[in-house]
Amino acid sequence: MSTTMPKAGDISRKWYVIDAAGKPLGRTAATAAHILRGKHKVTFTANSDCGDHVIIINAEKAVLTGKKLDQKKYRHHTGWVGGLKEISYKHLMEENPEKAMMLAIKGMLPDNTVGRASLTRCRVYRGEQHGQAAQKPEAWTL
Repeated sequence: MSTTMPKAGDISRKWYVIDAAGKPLGRTAATAAHILRGKHKVTFTANSDCGDHVIIINAEKAVLTGKKLDQKKYRHHTGWVGGLKEISYKHLMEENPEKAMMLAIKGMLPDNTVGRASLTRCRVYRGEQHGQAAQKPEAWTL
């Protein structure tokens, strides 16, 4: 039996919808990262980009368990002296829940070209509506 290496033209990509309403943010992000990498496929190869498209709806209704909503903070640096910026997840989930979901997914993907290419196939929406109805996405159950 020989090992097959999938080529870029041979990969068929499907579209999946994940509903984040009432589910933990981390579990939803882990499921999305799993699909984006293509780990659910038989033809998965770690060094090739063979994942599918993911649409996450109801990001504002995702739940942070425990005291994470009050204690967890998102920090980034501007590059300037004294430029460490900090925002609490309570504020982030109120103002921009799409960014909170994308940051969680980005942290679960590898830091290389495969991870960056995988992240481009992820779309996160605050509410129920999404603009990819023409692609006929299938519902993914957690």
